[in-house]
Amino acid sequence: MGDVFLSIIIPSLNEQSEIGLCLEALQPLRDVSIRGMGVEVIVADGGSTDHTRELAETSADQVVSSKLGRAQQMNVGAEFARGEYLMFLHADTELPSDFSVAWLNGLDWGFFPVKLSGSAWPFRVIERGMNIRSHLFGIGTGDQTLFVRRALFKSLNGFANIPLMEDVELCRRLKRVSPPSFQQGVVTTSSRRWEQRGILRTVLQMWHLRLAYFLGVSPQHLARQYYSQ
Repeated sequence: MGDVFLSIIIPSLNEQSEIGLCLEALQPLRDVSIRGMGVEVIVADGGSTDHTRELAETSADQVVSSKLGRAQQMNVGAEFARGEYLMFLHADTELPSDFSVAWLNGLDWGFFPVKLSGSAWPFRVIERGMNIRSHLFGIGTGDQTLFVRRALFKSLNGFANIPLMEDVELCRRLKRVSPPSFQQGVVTTSSRRWEQRGILRTVLQMWHLRLAYFLGVSPQHLARQYYSQ
């Protein structure tokens, strides 16, 4: 590979059912280059006890180990990254089928509109609400696949080491530097969280957590609520 233009960082924890498909979908990006600038894929594992690491090692450029915690894992992945841009992709999220690294050229940071994988009509309402909110407030979530120029990410010392809302917190700091770029292509993320916990219950919980965070409740307290469900 020549110069790396984009480093795609995937935090993982026991994602053996998703990681193979995720990495397979990224192979075309690794196989092509734009003006000699390539794409690398880094999986930052938080201590998986299933076959996630073994599966990742067959298809990723690097698999690195980190302490458990999405923010810490993504920061560790960024330390190993060589790209001009960093993209933080969840293992259960798919990039647009026509995505090109050229879309990012010249941008500071941003994220994508999102579509949920489930076919039930409430998912269309949820994803529309997520996209409207992110456009209005300029705040993206991890499901929307944040990307940022590596130099800018490093200048802000990366993600805050907090157990929840690390994506929102970073976006708030990035907004002070420049407004986000809203990509046109749509990323598709798994609706399994809503399906497992119940659609209405999950929506109400996320509203509660987000409101509490903006009112100043600590991420540590919110994480205890979230993961106890």
